[in-house]
Amino acid sequence: MSFIWFLIIGGLIGWLAAIILGKDVPGGIIGNIIAGIIGAWIGGMLLGSWGPKISDFYVFPALIGAIILVFIVSLIMKSLRKAS
Repeated sequence: MSFIWFLIIGGLIGWLAAIILGKDVPGGIIGNIIAGIIGAWIGGMLLGSWGPKISDFYVFPALIGAIILVFIVSLIMKSLRKAS
């Protein structure tokens, strides 16, 4: 059950990051989950662990990390579209 919550919270964090930036995450729901999980890792490395914790995610660092990740991915996708 813990793994299911891990996926749900990761997906919500990725989805919130995409909404805040107004960008689309490639891959839909799976992309949101991946963005949330990798964003939590990035946020944990940059900001440490602070704020409320839900299912092994510290919400604020995870959200900030996911925003950074979605921004970088959107820049890469934009440059790939220009190149072709």
